Amino acid sequence: MALDARHRVIRERLTFSNASGQELAGLLERPDSPPLACALLAHCFTCGKDIGAATRISRALAARGFAVLRFDFTGLGSSEGDFANTNFSSNVADLVSAADYMRTHYHAPELLIGHSLGGAAVLPAARRIPESQAVVAIAAPSDPEHVGHLLADRADEIARQGYAHVSIAGRSFTIRKQFLDDLQSHSVLDDAGDLGRALLVMHSPVDRVVDIEHARYLYQAARHPKSFISLDDADHLLSDRRDSEYVAETIAAWASRYVTPPEPGSPPRTERPARGEVRVGEVGLPYGQHVETDDHFLVADEPMADGGQNTGPSPYELLLAALGSCTSMTLRMYAQHKGWAVDHIGVVLRHRRIHARDCADCEQTEGKVDVIEREIEVRGDLSEEQRERMLRIADKCPVDRTLRSETQIRSRIQGQEG
Repeated sequence: MALDARHRVIRERLTFSNASGQELAGLLERPDSPPLACALLAHCFTCGKDIGAATRISRALAARGFAVLRFDFTGLGSSEGDFANTNFSSNVADLVSAADYMRTHYHAPELLIGHSLGGAAVLPAARRIPESQAVVAIAAPSDPEHVGHLLADRADEIARQGYAHVSIAGRSFTIRKQFLDDLQSHSVLDDAGDLGRALLVMHSPVDRVVDIEHARYLYQAARHPKSFISLDDADHLLSDRRDSEYVAETIAAWASRYVTPPEPGSPPRTERPARGEVRVGEVGLPYGQHVETDDHFLVADEPMADGGQNTGPSPYELLLAALGSCTSMTLRMYAQHKGWAVDHIGVVLRHRRIHARDCADCEQTEGKVDVIEREIEVRGDLSEEQRERMLRIADKCPVDRTLRSETQIRSRIQGQEG
């Protein structure tokens, strides 16, 4: 894996359903080229996908070539549901639902990353995500019941009336008895011992929320391959940008040893297309598509008014772009060949469909016809005769000829004969 390059990061907001049918809000951040690997990131207890640590780690990994999905657990951030009805088990289930979405719409995650209680949750989730090859636990408790200890001053109230309103990081949450009971039913140390995947434990020795001893217990329980990285003077939430950047850089280097690409032929992370070949595939949005050539990568989408997310040009906009760029290139080549003083060439295109009966110069008389309007700007010291010649040359550009000629499109499902 080439980790030294930096990539432009593309961000795609998305939603997916959890096991109860509630919509969870996610954000997929990926490089502007086929990713080195796909990762799923779980935020800390009662936090959210947009907390500083999750945001910075995700973006830094994307800039290093990883595609990363982070999302709000049920009842948090922009996700549906009632937090009071969630627990550690539902967090694990949410992670599995997120992986299912990635598998269907993009790629199943090879790398799982969790912070704090999210770091504990990715351990049992890994066994339910068969494609996962490596797991990172950042400032994670070795026992999820540790969260219950943080609520010890409200334990009697929860036991007496079945719930309590607690304040965490300045926000009010309802914690029910079932939440604490569920924590007691899990053994993260057993999950670490049975992980069957490479594990990286990252923890600060001065963490005041989850003591460094939890990292020791996790590391001792896990089997090789396993690694431990000290985060020195970082706080629990990795509030210092330099700490989260260091975490991302370390994860990228460490994961490169354990994460392997998916099977060949699984878009978008295959070998480059052959010269002249274009590959198109879904990117985890309702209609979003990646478009890849041998040297380039871009995104196509539908506008929001048509149910898309507007992350890229629409198919017809790409069609107009093909005709416009071909027109401009052809005119530039012609002007250079003639030695004409052309300072600038610009093309504005519009597409619409009209009734055939409203088209005076169309051969078709029934139904609708496609009309492309092309307005060409040519700046330079040219005579009217030269400008007219340029207009006629525009009709000879290769894409123009393709659109005007009879075109055969032969389709087959991959794997079929023929």
